[in-house]
Amino acid sequence: MSRVRTVLGDLPPEELGVCDAHDHLFLSSPQLAGQELDDTGAARAELAAFRAAGGAAVVQWTPHGMGRRAADLPELSRTTGVRLVCATGLHQAAHYAPELLDRLRGRLAGLFVSELTDGIGTSGVRAGLIKVAGGFHALDAHARWTMTAAAEAHHATGAPIAVHLELGTGALDVLDLLCGELGVPGDRVILGHLNRFPDPVVQREAAGSGCWLAFDGPSRAHHATDWRLPQAVRDLADAGFGDRLLLGGDTVVAGARSVDGGPGMPYLLRRVRPRLEAALGAELVRRVLTEHPGRAFAVDWK
Repeated sequence: MSRVRTVLGDLPPEELGVCDAHDHLFLSSPQLAGQELDDTGAARAELAAFRAAGGAAVVQWTPHGMGRRAADLPELSRTTGVRLVCATGLHQAAHYAPELLDRLRGRLAGLFVSELTDGIGTSGVRAGLIKVAGGFHALDAHARWTMTAAAEAHHATGAPIAVHLELGTGALDVLDLLCGELGVPGDRVILGHLNRFPDPVVQREAAGSGCWLAFDGPSRAHHATDWRLPQAVRDLADAGFGDRLLLGGDTVVAGARSVDGGPGMPYLLRRVRPRLEAALGAELVRRVLTEHPGRAFAVDWK
């Protein structure tokens, strides 16, 4: 029977509730020096604000080696009442010291499998998804390495693979590799940041593979986000792909948290939800926020 693997254990997908399908409570990278998400108190307050707005679950896409602080997640989930899903995986090479990547050569798939089944370090927290990343309109050697390892870990566990698309590009190349060459079923792939490169032809072709289309990172004026989102998702729904949609906040720097003066996680429910309800109807938006994440992240764990 399929279950969503949260930091407090596996649960039926219908119990996930209103879900931010892509966000971060903790994240650090040399690319974001001085803007790290590393404050447990702020993470707790942000979850409480999301809960007060009607949220029930958050999927943290922070992968291995980027300060995901897995050991802190169970207590945060218990104290706020928000269900949390943690990731394994590996981001683009620029986010890591070269020596760390060298240590992972030849053992990356095994690391992913271990974090999905045995737990992350000594935390006891098991990951519920694998996060990897493409490049700008292309897949470099690092992306192919990490995606090949992710596919191997998927075949061993059934875990879904969530993909950061750089500025929303490269979706079809990712699907050619994961679903074509590496044999991952389309419905086990989640493409993130499609709103940042709003090509309706690419979005419909990607949806035709059966994958999940994540529209995440609203409130960012430098991306084609909020103002194009209603039309993009309505067009996909009209084309028969309304059942492939996910929504997320993707808070990646401290100043973006609502408790630090930014839009944060509550923005997804406070501003994005009513705008989409006006365009799509309340029932489809309800399914996008509740039923779809349950299906996307549920696994018949092997």
